Amino acid sequence: MTVDIRPIPRHGWDPLPGEGVVGVVGRVLVREEDFFVAELRFAKHATVHEHPGENDTIVVCLDGEGLTSVAGETARLSEGQQARWPRGIPHRLWTEGSTMTTLMVERARAAK
Repeated sequence: MTVDIRPIPRHGWDPLPGEGVVGVVGRVLVREEDFFVAELRFAKHATVHEHPGENDTIVVCLDGEGLTSVAGETARLSEGQQARWPRGIPHRLWTEGSTMTTLMVERARAAK
């Protein structure tokens, strides 16, 4: 057996693409067919616009704090907490007067 060592798919910090995204940079840590992990850094007053996701997503706050909304319900997200976003439900993530670093884990649903 050989140890399987690979580089992460996107090591550098790049601005998160998309209309309505402000002050967020990210890097892709794992990209598999059914599994995706990324780290996102939010500046003060940064936002990822409201949108429905294609996959179930877990957002882990690693540092700082921000806000999230799911289906119009808003909650604070702080270091050491996680939020869960069901696929197809509009959600949003943003900061106000603080910064935040998150780990995003997406799990694709198996095709039926």
